[in-house]
Amino acid sequence: MANVAAGTVWNLPNYTGELITASPEKTPFLTMIGGLSGGGLTTNNFEFPLNSYYAHETAAQPAITETDSLTAPTAISFVRDQQKNVTQIFHEQVSISYERISNQGRLSGINTAGKLNPVVSEKDFQIATALKHIARDVEFCFLQGAYQIATDAATANKMRGINAACVDESTTVGAGGKDLSKPLIDSLLVLMETYGADFENMVIFCSLFQKQKISDIYGFAPTDRNIGGLNINQVITDVGSVGVVNTRFQASGVISLVDVAKCAPVFQPVPKKGNFFYEALAKTGAAEKGQIYGKCSLDYKAGWYHGTITGLATE
Repeated sequence: MANVAAGTVWNLPNYTGELITASPEKTPFLTMIGGLSGGGLTTNNFEFPLNSYYAHETAAQPAITETDSLTAPTAISFVRDQQKNVTQIFHEQVSISYERISNQGRLSGINTAGKLNPVVSEKDFQIATALKHIARDVEFCFLQGAYQIATDAATANKMRGINAACVDESTTVGAGGKDLSKPLIDSLLVLMETYGADFENMVIFCSLFQKQKISDIYGFAPTDRNIGGLNINQVITDVGSVGVVNTRFQASGVISLVDVAKCAPVFQPVPKKGNFFYEALAKTGAAEKGQIYGKCSLDYKAGWYHGTITGLATE
């Protein structure tokens, strides 16, 4: 639960006991390609290029006679084009009243002698949790982001995620409500190969339901009669080994086959401040106020390096 308000004594109680959350905080795609504080790429323009690409004509057998060869053929020019993505703003405020800060020892709920509040600093806890909240949003956008480019100050930039990139490049197979199956996966691999995928370091990102289907499809009984069950984290296909990763931020009816070697986070730092930084806000009253600000996007090189299966059964 979160308050859409500044933290006070009355809406931000302290409790004893182990500090845990039921909300998912693992962001495997983001972590795999560097995280919010990892390497990644930088830009000083919210629009940035993914590639400068060109395409060949369909391969065919020429039929050039000796007579034809006496005259040079009509020239062919290979025209280049460019694909792009945009960085988008991630912005959170932390605000805690002085009264709340000075009542760190006030406990709610069950109070047992000798038990302590596991949160030593409310400000540090709120900042760290806000950063985790941003990371969750970034993971969601990397997979499910819908592209939008700002045309004025009132329009938000929104990054294009992997799923949308595959739809744009037609490297997607529609399941039509059917269960995930090996023929569907094989069809996607053939489609991606046709469009030019390199299959360098492939990983499937999917919900737990779809991961269970993958275990059913590719699993086999273990040799030890005292052990049962399957947990398929890698499958061998005709294009090489493919990792299988469950993320709760993937759409339940979609699996994304991502070449993570082609992916990198893109950051747009603020000069002299960096990216995803915390800074204090001007005082307007008796509260500790600050903001976390950063701009981020995904460089996936080209949509045809990746693929999706959409419209899968989810129950």
